Amino acid sequence: MEQKLKIAISGAAETAHCSENINELAYEVGKYLALNNCILITGATTGAPLWAARGAYENNGYVIGISPAMDKKEHIEIYNLPIDYHHLILYTGFGHSLRNLVLIRSGDGVIFICGRTGTLNEFTIAYEEKKPMGILLNSGGEEKYMDDIINESHKEHKKIIWESKPSKLVEEIIKIMKND
Repeated sequence: MEQKLKIAISGAAETAHCSENINELAYEVGKYLALNNCILITGATTGAPLWAARGAYENNGYVIGISPAMDKKEHIEIYNLPIDYHHLILYTGFGHSLRNLVLIRSGDGVIFICGRTGTLNEFTIAYEEKKPMGILLNSGGEEKYMDDIINESHKEHKKIIWESKPSKLVEEIIKIMKND
């Protein structure tokens, strides 16, 4: 039996600065991951990752969350994070920065949807690890800096997809991952 691909979703937990249709875009990414039989992994947070989780969950996909909290109580009461639309949440107790490392390393590939500094942190981890990466163009946020980071890194990485259509982005990153 072939093992399912695991794709981490990295994106803005607070989406006011993202594109106007960010929730729909993120939902579509999750939906297409589910329809392609992929496991979706999030940082067990709000915003774009939660909408992607919802898209997968509502389309019979499997969703795992990697929480910065030590347990469910801390996840909800201290971090104020949701548990909705996840089948399983792993509580790391690592805070946000180390949770980011676990999230990125847990995925076979990563899709970036909008973002802030945490997303840039996850982006540089994924880039350094040479993970297959998909960047949802026109989603807003830190996407505008990602190309500059790549150019200034002076390190080759040939497994990056830049795409504005969620279905095409998912299709292309799956192709790369299957050929990896």
